[in-house]
Amino acid sequence: MERNRVSAVVIAYNDEPNIRACLETLTWADEIIVVDSHSSDATEKISREFTDKVYQHEFKGFGRLRNEAVAHATHEWVFSLDTDERMTLELRDEVRGVLASGPRADAYFVPRRNYFLGRWIRHSGWYPDYRQPQLFHKDRMRYREEIVHEGFDLEGKASFLKEHVVQYPFRDVDHYLQKVNRYAGLMAHRMVEQGAPFRTHQLVTHPLFTFAKMYVARLGILDGMPGLILAGLYAYYTFLKYARLWEMSVDRTLSVPGRRAL
Repeated sequence: MERNRVSAVVIAYNDEPNIRACLETLTWADEIIVVDSHSSDATEKISREFTDKVYQHEFKGFGRLRNEAVAHATHEWVFSLDTDERMTLELRDEVRGVLASGPRADAYFVPRRNYFLGRWIRHSGWYPDYRQPQLFHKDRMRYREEIVHEGFDLEGKASFLKEHVVQYPFRDVDHYLQKVNRYAGLMAHRMVEQGAPFRTHQLVTHPLFTFAKMYVARLGILDGMPGLILAGLYAYYTFLKYARLWEMSVDRTLSVPGRRAL
């Protein structure tokens, strides 16, 4: 492994509308690695236009899939980008500068600008919206193998970059509803694994709390109509998540990965 060269890693599944725009922002990297979960659309075909390092791995949770992707990296430093994210030129230059001058941390968080319904969502808890570190030393960080909303373990110091990733998590309301159906099932499965009990009030109090938190406490009201719609959609996701948890508590076979609930 050559010092301070970068492996860009992407995990993908049936995201033909996004994969090309994502990979176009990573052509600066020393290698691009795509781990696909047997997409049935053109995701794999498009990926191979950018790299021959396209691998197929069965989906057994996002944490495990991310670790699979990192395992294919041949360089010390990894930059992780999701298919609905775009790396900006400013961030590219910042990454190059950090590595050229000698990194002072082992992992770096990156702020994200999320767009929804044609608007940059500056409030609603969506900015700066850090996820796991996106630039990190391969040997110092590992994702926790959780099925969704995976954490990470880091041996060393974390820091923050200033420049942004741009994210388009949902193309429109219909796309949100498609994605939320899957994520609600995955999250319910995780709660079952953790032994979380179902309580009837969760179907009412938790969605209401989610709406109030996003729209009022986190100032989603300042995001205009997209902020109002987003708060309502997140409340629906919360309701669906606990409805799935109830369903799984009644029929335990639905909590098995790959069954209908996922």
